[in-house]
Amino acid sequence: MTTTTPSATGAEQTTAAKKQVIFRAPVPQDGPAVWKMVEATPGLDSNSLYYYTLWFRDFADGSLVATVGDELVGFLTGYRRPEEPETYFVWQTAVNPRHGIPFLGVKLFQAAADQQVADGARYVEATVSAENKAIIMVLKQFAKKHAAPIATRVLFPSSLFADSHHDEVLYRIGPLTAD
Repeated sequence: MTTTTPSATGAEQTTAAKKQVIFRAPVPQDGPAVWKMVEATPGLDSNSLYYYTLWFRDFADGSLVATVGDELVGFLTGYRRPEEPETYFVWQTAVNPRHGIPFLGVKLFQAAADQQVADGARYVEATVSAENKAIIMVLKQFAKKHAAPIATRVLFPSSLFADSHHDEVLYRIGPLTAD
């Protein structure tokens, strides 16, 4: 997050103010912007515009969006597993690559996961391609921050999916405690 200083010029203050990131719960009206972001992000599984709009109506409590001013610059979808309510599953996340905010994806993940841990989650899960080094680093940083172990296993093998989809490797972090 960028802050202004008393010595900053008017133009610098305006630029800095535009970089102030707000994390908030998504609303259905965020669906189109998130759908466009997913469509423009290589490697993300595409879902329908209706899906994101419905998700933000029904699962907003486990998801976050990042905004700068009126622009949506990142999102994360997640939920508490119904059969295992102490487990928070992070399903999809992306940030606009031109946002200019250092570590926005990391901060978004940590904010969402920390919020769920504060609300009683003891485990955080995500499935990841073995090639997705960036998100694996985020998961490892989160586990280290909480001094929590990580267990991995193939949750869904590639043979379950059409085309050349990768194995979905489950990363399970925990048990966790609120700070």
